[in-house]
Amino acid sequence: MKIYLAGPLFATSERDWNDGLAARLTAGGHDVFLPQAHPAPEPTGRSIFQKDLDGLDWADGVVAIMDGADPESGTAWECGYAYAKGKPVVLFRSDLRVSGDAPDIPYNAMLVEAASVHIELPLATLDDAARAILRALRTLPGEERPRTVPAPSAA
Repeated sequence: MKIYLAGPLFATSERDWNDGLAARLTAGGHDVFLPQAHPAPEPTGRSIFQKDLDGLDWADGVVAIMDGADPESGTAWECGYAYAKGKPVVLFRSDLRVSGDAPDIPYNAMLVEAASVHIELPLATLDDAARAILRALRTLPGEERPRTVPAPSAA
């Protein structure tokens, strides 16, 4: 599957996480477009927007990192664009904070309900995150409604 990996990329820790996740998804057999790995030809808003839009259009689906007190606004837009285009969206959150308004909404209801799958693994390691996301990607064909992927059992 061709994946657009969306998420915050404004701190070294975020970029390191994104790089590690992209490598693990690639090792799992997917082609990954990671925006931070594809700098825009010019440092302008228009150029950055077009480059990321091209990546979204290339992708079959989106994997989006939802960490932070509130999911990052650009990532939220990318998820909405993918949803509008009929592409599957897999959300992942390792943040232990909960900001939703109801028990079935761990954070923004519009994001959670638009997702094909949403995964919440508080304080997950990068390896745990990658395993859960790869497992979720295998469930995408035929999915009709968002669902939560169960946490991996301790082995």
